[in-house]
Amino acid sequence: MDRQLMLFACFLLLVSSTQAIGVKYCDKKKNYAVTIQQVKIIPDPVVTGKPATFNISAVTGQAVYGGKVVINVAYFGVPVHQETRDVCEEVSCPIAAGDFVLSHTQTLPSFTPPGSYTLKMTMEDKNNEELTCFSFNFKIGFHSLVSDS
Repeated sequence: MDRQLMLFACFLLLVSSTQAIGVKYCDKKKNYAVTIQQVKIIPDPVVTGKPATFNISAVTGQAVYGGKVVINVAYFGVPVHQETRDVCEEVSCPIAAGDFVLSHTQTLPSFTPPGSYTLKMTMEDKNNEELTCFSFNFKIGFHSLVSDS
């Protein structure tokens, strides 16, 4: 009985750690040139003081030769961070029509409060035309006070 319970608990842990992150488009009626297939965050939840990688798998129907990514982060609905990045710093340009992955790694300061966050991302081409706009929720866990060494 205990062994079955342990196996079930391991299964639940595995399922929860590989759970897909839900993406919400800013305008549900708009036909965006770039659509999001999947968002993966490693580790999930994010741990302060450790590198976190956000991998965004997407598809574009047109080549993208440059532009920008605008990222807005809110903590329990309150804006806490905003940055603008060159698209070509996050993915190799030009982006050919088809599948691509936008990847960004960042280490959050150890004083970042744990909790629920929302990241909103807008991607524009070099002519400032909006290619996509979406958001997703993610969690930041407690920083371990135990040394990794």
